[in-house]
Amino acid sequence: MQISAHIIIKGLVQGVGFRWFVEREADKLALKGFVRNLPNGDVETEVEGEKGLIDEFVQQLKIGNRMSRVSDVIVTPGDFTGKFTDFQIRF
Repeated sequence: MQISAHIIIKGLVQGVGFRWFVEREADKLALKGFVRNLPNGDVETEVEGEKGLIDEFVQQLKIGNRMSRVSDVIVTPGDFTGKFTDFQIRF
């Protein structure tokens, strides 16, 4: 089943290559969407794809990359819209 997910990642996730890590993980799982830094220091990502693949993606976000320290991952599931054609880092 295809779904979407809006995800906020909290912790030490800016200035440590975290957006590039998120992009690589999304590409590995063929997820579509975007990732961006938020002014408050969090990272936001929105993805669409198979529910099982999004679940796997979220597990990787909780682990993070070598330099990050993830303290919380907040996932809000939603309906699939097909509005994304690829996965992008937004600046």
